[in-house]
Amino acid sequence: MIVIVDYKVGNLGSIYNMLKKIGVKSEMTSDKDKISLASKLILPGVGSYDTGMKNLTELGLIELLNKKILEDKVPVLGICLGMQLMTSQSEEGSLSGLGWIKGCAKRFNFERESGLKVPHIGWNFVVQQKESKLLFEMYDEPRYYFVHSYFIELEEENDILTKTSYGNEFCSSLEKENIYGVQFHPEKSHRYGMRLLRNFSDI
Repeated sequence: MIVIVDYKVGNLGSIYNMLKKIGVKSEMTSDKDKISLASKLILPGVGSYDTGMKNLTELGLIELLNKKILEDKVPVLGICLGMQLMTSQSEEGSLSGLGWIKGCAKRFNFERESGLKVPHIGWNFVVQQKESKLLFEMYDEPRYYFVHSYFIELEEENDILTKTSYGNEFCSSLEKENIYGVQFHPEKSHRYGMRLLRNFSDI
């Protein structure tokens, strides 16, 4: 069973509905017993870095998630803020992140003359950097829906799965062993998102 971790941040319902649409069973919960039995985890998120970490701490989920991901090697997919929380820290806040991936979240910073707005909102392409089961048999020129003001900067180039251009190139998805993360919203990305979520469920 895929468990969508409910830590009171994000649009869990949209992810649940998209999984249901492609015939994949999932459950939204913050119950430790149910999370401990999960065969896969999704860490969603829309909101601030510190709020996300604060909620995970108050719900007492960090130790359990660390065990599931780092010891049991259960596949996990972080979406948007969920991916950013996998890093060590963020320019958005002062709290430490989960630290599953070496890196940090940084804010887009453009010159006014560039005409680029923050947040980065809308459809954009991704360029795959390495082979991955998450992107298995993906459609040509895959594009996804983005809504974010922060992007992650990783210490290990090999952890980058895809890059996207918005002013500069940034990491739009990552993969390290059983840890996957996407900055975009697959639940809002139509057939491309459906394919990605199907691939994750098949891992």
